[in-house]
Amino acid sequence: MPTDPEWGLHTDGSEGDKAYLYGAEYEFYSVKDSRKSLEDHDVPCAVCKVNKRSSIMMLPARKNCYGGWNKEYQGYLIAGRYDNQRASQYICLDEYPISLPGGYKNQNGYLFFPVEGRCGSLPCPPYVEGRELTCVVCSQ
Repeated sequence: MPTDPEWGLHTDGSEGDKAYLYGAEYEFYSVKDSRKSLEDHDVPCAVCKVNKRSSIMMLPARKNCYGGWNKEYQGYLIAGRYDNQRASQYICLDEYPISLPGGYKNQNGYLFFPVEGRCGSLPCPPYVEGRELTCVVCSQ
């Protein structure tokens, strides 16, 4: 989020039906280094910008790109908790995640959790019930 927001027409205070924007927190320990806790740390925003490439895709359940694609980074799939009524999307978190400086209080805004497979319409095998999913971001 920008540190210098610009405002248009607005009314301060809560009124009527609105959507809300929350900051985000990690709700897990780092998967790469379990000694570094990310629990309740604030999540920074990131932009994936790749020069001279026109397509970027995130592949869940992969650590490597398919032929003809370039790996930008790999990590773990995260999202809002399955039973949360807030809108959610799947995000590929770098395997070496960072957090915002000083943002480690439990504010319970938007919460990110690791994503694990559930068998049923997700075929097992090749997937495994309850196993956390990796991801990779590729460009072409």
